[in-house]
Formats: sequence, structure tokens, C-alpha cells
Amino acid sequence: MKVVTDERVARFVGEKLNFGVFPPWTAMGIEKDGEIIGGVIFNCFEGNDLQVTVAGRGFGKNFLQNVGDYVYNQLGYGRMTIKTEQESVVKLAERLGGKIEGMLRAHFRNGNSAWIVGILKEEYRFLKKED
Repeated sequence: MKVVTDERVARFVGEKLNFGVFPPWTAMGIEKDGEIIGGVIFNCFEGNDLQVTVAGRGFGKNFLQNVGDYVYNQLGYGRMTIKTEQESVVKLAERLGGKIEGMLRAHFRNGNSAWIVGILKEEYRFLKKED
């Protein structure tokens, strides 16, 4: 498996979640045997926060370290926010150190609500140490 950062990741995430992904965004994904199996979209860059959209599988320690390094060390953000209707994404975010901060009622087009999960830099469990 290898980490990739091209438009295939955005297309994969959009197809998995059944919505369009529109710029500006950056992406980080997992490629296995030439296919994207998991991806993260970074967008809505606001102040000290950016939003993260997640779909797929294969999120091992190395990939999660790369995500944390990108958000907190390279970009310099202090938090990331995840909005999701999927309990598996909430569990992943909690595994990373995130905290459930609330619920957006009827947030998605299908009428489903979204959990809001925030992950602060000091809470992120897979953060690479800065040199």
C-alpha cells in the first residue's frame, strides 16, 4: 500500500459518500494494487481549523501519522473537524484522540444528522514528533 495525493482520492471519497467534492481541497489516500481503498479530503480551511472528510479503509499507523503531520506540522493548524453520519468514522476519530462536540440535525441531503468531532493537535495520538 502507498500514500497518494491526486484527484483519484477526491473522486473515491465523493463516490463513497455520494456527494461532490469541490475545490479548494487537498487529499491523501491509500492505494493498493493500483486502486484507491481509502481517502481523506482536507477542505474548509478556516482560522485554526480545517474540515476533514473520510471514506474507505486501510488507515494504519503510518497513514495516520502522515495525516497528523500534514495538518498540524506542515499546515500549522491546531485542530481538525469531522462531520459524519457514520459511527465507524466517529470511532476512528475518537481513536485518534477526538471528542464528540455536538450534532447537526438533518445536516445531510438524505435527512441524516451529523456528529461533529474535533481533534486538537495536543490530543492527536499519532502525531510525528517535530524535529
